[in-house]
Amino acid sequence: MSGHNQFALLRQRRFLPFFIVQALGAFNDNVYRQAIIGLLFYLGVSTEERTLYTNLAPALFILPYFLFSALAGQIAEKLEKQRLIVITTTMEIVIMSLAAIGFLTQNMPVLLIALFCTGLQSTLFGPVKYSVLPSILKPEELTGGNGLVEMGTSISILTGMIAGGMIFALAGSQGPVVAAVAIIGLAVVGNVVSRMIPRVDAGAPELKVNWNPLSESLAVLRLAKKQKAVRNAILGVSWFWFFGTVLTSQLPTYAVVNLGGGDTLYIFALALFSLGTGVGSLLCEKLSGRIVEIGLVPLGAFGMSAFLLDLYFARSGVVSVSGLDVSGFLQQAGAVRIVIDLLGIGLFTGFFVVPLFALIQSRTPKSEMSRVFAALNIQNSGFIVAAAVLGLLAQRLLGLTIPQLFLALAIANVLVAVYIFSIVPEFLMRFLSWVMVRTLYRLRVKGVEDNVPDEGAALIVCNHVSYMDALILSATIPRPVRFVMYYKIFNIPVMRWIFTTAKAIPIASPKEDAALMQRAFDEVDAALADGELVCIFPEGALSKDGEIAAFKSGVEKILQRRPVPVVPMALKGMWASMWSRRDTRLGRMRVPRRFRAHVEVVAAPPVDGANTDAAQLETLVRALRGDQA
Repeated sequence: MSGHNQFALLRQRRFLPFFIVQALGAFNDNVYRQAIIGLLFYLGVSTEERTLYTNLAPALFILPYFLFSALAGQIAEKLEKQRLIVITTTMEIVIMSLAAIGFLTQNMPVLLIALFCTGLQSTLFGPVKYSVLPSILKPEELTGGNGLVEMGTSISILTGMIAGGMIFALAGSQGPVVAAVAIIGLAVVGNVVSRMIPRVDAGAPELKVNWNPLSESLAVLRLAKKQKAVRNAILGVSWFWFFGTVLTSQLPTYAVVNLGGGDTLYIFALALFSLGTGVGSLLCEKLSGRIVEIGLVPLGAFGMSAFLLDLYFARSGVVSVSGLDVSGFLQQAGAVRIVIDLLGIGLFTGFFVVPLFALIQSRTPKSEMSRVFAALNIQNSGFIVAAAVLGLLAQRLLGLTIPQLFLALAIANVLVAVYIFSIVPEFLMRFLSWVMVRTLYRLRVKGVEDNVPDEGAALIVCNHVSYMDALILSATIPRPVRFVMYYKIFNIPVMRWIFTTAKAIPIASPKEDAALMQRAFDEVDAALADGELVCIFPEGALSKDGEIAAFKSGVEKILQRRPVPVVPMALKGMWASMWSRRDTRLGRMRVPRRFRAHVEVVAAPPVDGANTDAAQLETLVRALRGDQA
């Protein structure tokens, strides 16, 4: 659809330093945590002591998210964001210096205190990490930017675990010194790069900070529930963390008991999942067409369950072999299937979570965004703890094997997805429209990103060729659009549900239903007053011959009440596609002359709504469309 891609952001100062800082932070956290495990082996502590650490460390790291996320959200809202990122990376230097003392003195209490402080620093950085993106990215870049961040986070976590685990294996007796130098060095590099991030204004500089963690936590959780779509996107992200925690926490034992391997095979399995997640995150921009396409969320949810279900059937019992390395495992029967399943789970996880982050960012006011992400972090923490507890109980009390736990998770994932999509049908509506548009058409877009305003009210006018016009336009415009459409098209079976869920506005002629027409104009005015995009087809009906009919005066009536900017747009190539009147006019069935017809959507710069009329807008749309009907 566009020659742009998210990798262009990595060459731009507004994004690259921030991307490096968040990736380095995730990398350093995991180097530190795995290096502590390496120190435990280096010191030769008992299995019981290592087990105590592996259970205590995650709790210490996540506890600050419960205690301080609400405060972190307020601070991120009140302060200029680049300054706050510098503060948090400076904190990282101090904390890692304390951790370095713990390594050098081989003092576990000091290392655990530093781990708690690392969790506190991550808590303060969390609301900034995602709330900064809408300030530095355009709406059409949100999906790609989030995809890069998710990819960077996944790969950084994985490589950090590998690097941290290798420190004591490679450095031997110098392991404590290498670990100390590494974590301080990474923190310093992150702080230096953070100073290159451009200034990002505070979301709510006048906000009065509430220092009571309990009351403010409840307040931000209420704030996150204001919009149904945002509330359930947050639920979806938290479920992503639940799903990922259950899956990844079982991989070490699964690699030994069910795959017949050891530590290297566990890392390989985790690498497959992480790689899949990274690739899926990056593909979201291509699949979405550079808009916030929440239609990918149902695709991701059901794909996650499908591959996890197949993973259960691929290896549902224990194996007789043991000690396999990666090469030895790949030579076993069914190994390729397991590899594909782990990659597939990760791939569809990326499809699931990236659009949810982009939806939260696009639908939340900037003055509330940091606090909403603080609420997300609180809820995520609860879901992570619940995942760990339920995973343990399922195996200890119910006696489930790990493959059986995967089976239960696959079923639960479908049930949760169905629940979310039933209470917010917009997700499923967007999925159906995404499938229809991508199946039937090949879209080319010109001028939409540059000419449709990133925010504020605007009226879009376009020629009307087929019953699919509204879906085509919604698939190419980065922002949500309220479409005004002829009530008989609005009432087409199945399509009516899609149009209703998308908040389309049905309209009729005064002869058919004067009251409906007046309600439509009132609803259009209210939408524009709220700063929304509204699209009308001024011809008033589908084209009967492929040509553009005269624009009716309804557009002038709208602009007289509210003279907002008007964006002329044109659809090209739709006359020969499915659901135009070309074939029905000849008595043929509505079938495409060419499957996946090439369709172009073109936009011109906005014109002043106070100084234009229907005739001038018709001229502009005709010029945009040219000779290609």
